[in-house]
Amino acid sequence: QVQLVESGAGSVQAGGSLRLSCAASGRIFSWYDMGWFRQAPGKDREFVAAATWNGELTDYADFVRGRFAISRDNAKNTVYLQMNSLKAEDTAVYYCAAGPHSSGGISRNRNSYGQWGRGTQVTVSS
Repeated sequence: QVQLVESGAGSVQAGGSLRLSCAASGRIFSWYDMGWFRQAPGKDREFVAAATWNGELTDYADFVRGRFAISRDNAKNTVYLQMNSLKAEDTAVYYCAAGPHSSGGISRNRNSYGQWGRGTQVTVSS
């Protein structure tokens, strides 16, 4: 298994930026596809972005496409989520997740990710 710890929590005004990091330890990080999900109060956890094990293929939810960017540094066992042009509706707890790489491509389904971090709070004020 791989253990995940998110960091980068913060409060920003609308239009601002934050970068989240997710540090992995345990099994070989580069074996895993990595995803970011978020959960706002009273809502289900939803897919935000994901990257394949080598970072060559990425996927984004429509509501963050063009504003957020996922990247990973396998030498540092870390995946990042750069968030720009933040909106109040981006307020949520953000979770990183790891799942075994699949030849079928990146999954948006949270059930495809077996390892999760504890989450980090992002608050955007309007």
